[in-house]
Amino acid sequence: MLAGNKVIITVAINGGMQQDRDGAVIPKQPADIGAAAARCHDAGASMVHVHARDAAGRNSGDRRIYGEIIREIRARSPILIQTTNGIGVRRDPATGQFIWPTDRERLGLLDLDPPQDLFGIAAGSADFYNPEGGYPEETPYVNSPALLRQTIQAVYAKGSALEYEVTEASALHRLLRYAREGLFDADRDNMWLLHGGGFGATPAIARNVLFAIDEGLRLFPRAIWGVTATGRDMFRIVTLGLAMGCDLVRVGFEDGIHLPNGRVASDNSQMVHAAADIAALYGMQPATVDEARARFGI
Repeated sequence: MLAGNKVIITVAINGGMQQDRDGAVIPKQPADIGAAAARCHDAGASMVHVHARDAAGRNSGDRRIYGEIIREIRARSPILIQTTNGIGVRRDPATGQFIWPTDRERLGLLDLDPPQDLFGIAAGSADFYNPEGGYPEETPYVNSPALLRQTIQAVYAKGSALEYEVTEASALHRLLRYAREGLFDADRDNMWLLHGGGFGATPAIARNVLFAIDEGLRLFPRAIWGVTATGRDMFRIVTLGLAMGCDLVRVGFEDGIHLPNGRVASDNSQMVHAAADIAALYGMQPATVDEARARFGI
C-alpha cells in the first residue's frame, strides 16, 4: 500500500473500440480527451490511460494523433499519461474482419513527441472478448515474446515504469523467467502488475483474481499492484482490491460504462468519483499526481 493509505486511481478514458451509448459519451478527439482527463484529475485520478482515434472516431496507431492528445492533456492538467502497446484493432472495409496492428506499429508508440509518462503491455496473449468495451467477437490477441522483450528493454532504458496487464496467472511465470534470464530486476521498485477479469477467458470472479494477486506478490513481493475488470464487474473487483489494500485501481469507459449502482455514467469523472467513494470506506484517499509519480519512480 502507498504511504498515507493512498491509492492511485487510473482512468482508462476511451479504449480503441468503445462508442457512445446509453448516455455515456466517449472522448475520441484530442481536445475532448484533454478536457475529459482534466475532469478526471479534478475527481481524484492521478493517471489517464489513453488510446488514439482518427477523425472519424476509429481506432488509430498514428503517432501524430498521440502527440496531439498528450499536448491537449498537459495543457489542462498535470495528470500522468499512460499509453499501451495494445493499440487495438481495425476492421477490413471489404471483409469486416479484424486487422490487428503489427509489432512494428505497436513498438512505434514507445517514442512519441511529446513523450508519455508511463507505459503498459499485456504480459501474455489471450482470446480477447469484451462486449462492454466494444469487442463483441472473441478473437486471438497476440502479444509475442519479441514484442514483450523489446518493450521491457525500451521502457526501463527510458527510466519509466511498465504496467504488465496480467492476462492470466501463467503470464507471471513468464515474467519471472525473463527476470531470471537478466532482462530486468525482479526486485525493482517500480515493478507493476495489473490484475483483473472479464477480458476474454479470464473470469471476473474473486477466487481467480485473488489467485493472480497472491501469485504476483509471491513472485514479485515489491510490486505495485492494481485491479480492474470489465462491464458490470468493474466495481466489484475494484472493491475487492481496495479491501485488500491495493496500490492502484483502474476504472473508465474503455472497460465499461456502469457505475456501482448499475446506472450508466455519462462521463469518466463519475467513474473516478465512484472509485474514490469506495476507497473512502476503507480509510483510503486518492493519491496525488506527485505521490503517484514518486511511487512509479519517474
